[in-house]
Amino acid sequence: MCADYTAPDYAARRGALRSLLVENGVDALLVTDLVNIRYLTGFTGSNAVVLVHSWDMRGAEDRTVIGTDGRYSAQVAEQVPDLQAEICRATARRVLELAGEWQLGRVGFESHVVTVDQHTAFQELRTGLQLVPTSGLVEQLRMVKDPYEVDQLSAACTAADKALAALLERGLLRPGRTEKQVARDLEWAMFEHGADAVSFETIVAAGAHSAIPHHRPTGAILATGDFVKFDFGAVVNGYHSDMTRTLVLGAPADWQREIYELVARSQRAGTEALHPGAKTSEVDAAARVIIEEAGYGPQFVHGLGHGVGLQIHEAPGVAKTSTGTLLAGVAVTVEPGVYLPGRGGVRIEDTLVVREAGPELLTRTSKDLIVVD
Repeated sequence: MCADYTAPDYAARRGALRSLLVENGVDALLVTDLVNIRYLTGFTGSNAVVLVHSWDMRGAEDRTVIGTDGRYSAQVAEQVPDLQAEICRATARRVLELAGEWQLGRVGFESHVVTVDQHTAFQELRTGLQLVPTSGLVEQLRMVKDPYEVDQLSAACTAADKALAALLERGLLRPGRTEKQVARDLEWAMFEHGADAVSFETIVAAGAHSAIPHHRPTGAILATGDFVKFDFGAVVNGYHSDMTRTLVLGAPADWQREIYELVARSQRAGTEALHPGAKTSEVDAAARVIIEEAGYGPQFVHGLGHGVGLQIHEAPGVAKTSTGTLLAGVAVTVEPGVYLPGRGGVRIEDTLVVREAGPELLTRTSKDLIVVD
């Protein structure tokens, strides 16, 4: 399913992080977020810290080290053979003590991850280090996907595409079945088509429930005339896909066609606005204005999209209030919606990669209104 890309260059990722450490005036960064640790090293255990040293390439010794506990001694040796490993249950304590012995000076920590109690414990170690709060440095790097990452995202999207196709081919979406039954069948189909996990709890929302943006499947019975909204995704090698499609059971009513076509036009406009250098707020506006001009602005109640990768929601946000600009290689969703309480709603969502020549579409299920007879 995946092209034969080489494994990620974790050393290069850590090298890119070192440049950010220098810019932020810290000599090292204590990384405690497990997703960021996976990105920087490939380690997938449940207990680890990494100290990334912004060492001087002209002769200083690189003090980058990973810490984990004895449950993962074999795993860390296999997954992270290029780093010194410290095996200790109190991993952060041990690594900070080493940093103090090495006199690393200013050590950053992930202030958006570390709790107040953890920070207090770090200070009480009396290592002589100056602990400096930093936020989002690794996440900044994670926004731009390399070819390996795009390949994994594409594989995850393909698993989801094939799963929905299988659900329809097997006749598992039909009146008389429940939202829960359909959701579980769709999840199982994702596993059948290569998923390691599901990206989040699958949304299947029928009838009036389709007007609830993040409805959780219930025992509600699907009926002829219902919109059925699917929001779902697969995980492959840690990378997530995210897709929403809204189908209708039986011949659609005029209002259903009207709302569907409106959201489809909005989604096309948002997709066309994706290009390197575009402000994220302006991408949102390109899609939102179409819905607002049709008189449904108050019924579009969320942002247009978000980044996707090792987490289902990651930087950048694409919304009215978001800041920043898109870079080539950023993976984002575009997912406008209109929700009419008591009647039904439509959302259409794709996962795409920003490219100079135009966005690369990873979710390929048709966006034409699918009618299930």
